[in-house]
Amino acid sequence: MEISGAGGLFSTYSICSNAAGIAGNLCAFVLFVSPIPTFRRIIRNKSTEQFSGLPYIYALLNCLICLWYGTPIVSPGIILVFTVNSVGAVFQLAYILIFIVYAERTKKLKMLGLLFGVFAAFAAVVSISICLFQPPNRQTFVGYLSVISLISMFASPLFIINLVIRTTSVEYMPFYLSLATFLMSLSFFAYGMFKQDPFISVPNGIGGVLGIIQLVLYWRYSRPNEEPTRPLLESNA
Repeated sequence: MEISGAGGLFSTYSICSNAAGIAGNLCAFVLFVSPIPTFRRIIRNKSTEQFSGLPYIYALLNCLICLWYGTPIVSPGIILVFTVNSVGAVFQLAYILIFIVYAERTKKLKMLGLLFGVFAAFAAVVSISICLFQPPNRQTFVGYLSVISLISMFASPLFIINLVIRTTSVEYMPFYLSLATFLMSLSFFAYGMFKQDPFISVPNGIGGVLGIIQLVLYWRYSRPNEEPTRPLLESNA
């Protein structure tokens, strides 16, 4: 009976952990596809206009580092971190390539240089973590890098929060993206807690707090006839 009870508890724990990770993957997918209208406009107009490609460069580097952290050779047992960042990396790379195709020559060269820089940095992280570190130190090394990368990504929601407070308008903060960001952070916070992995739970806990702030601001400043005109992940130069 004790063995059966322990097995049932372990099974429930595993199901809850996987459910949290899968929910995080689904919410992240909403964020990954959100720039599609922007790139449809770029393709239609055959110009990047005043849009900036830097957010997608940062996002690609973040996805690659977190992808590497989720691989079994670094962190066994957190494959859902690997899957979500693999999908994210594909989307970000596609956006960057489209941006390069339609950018003017100066932007094109700059983006190509940054893209090669991202791949060089990722190759350096992989090489150093394999050659200089053994488990569990390898997980710790890559884990700290992933936390730094994730925290750096918080600059965007912090900028949006500041913009909403200054303008008392949610024009640049679509509700569905704020909600998806909050749910994704909450899901991966739970996943990290289930996996007892602070490198997952801590940054996503911070992201969850920022998500709550965004939702509160939306409730506070939204107006009946006001609709967001620009998605959160769009950025102007």
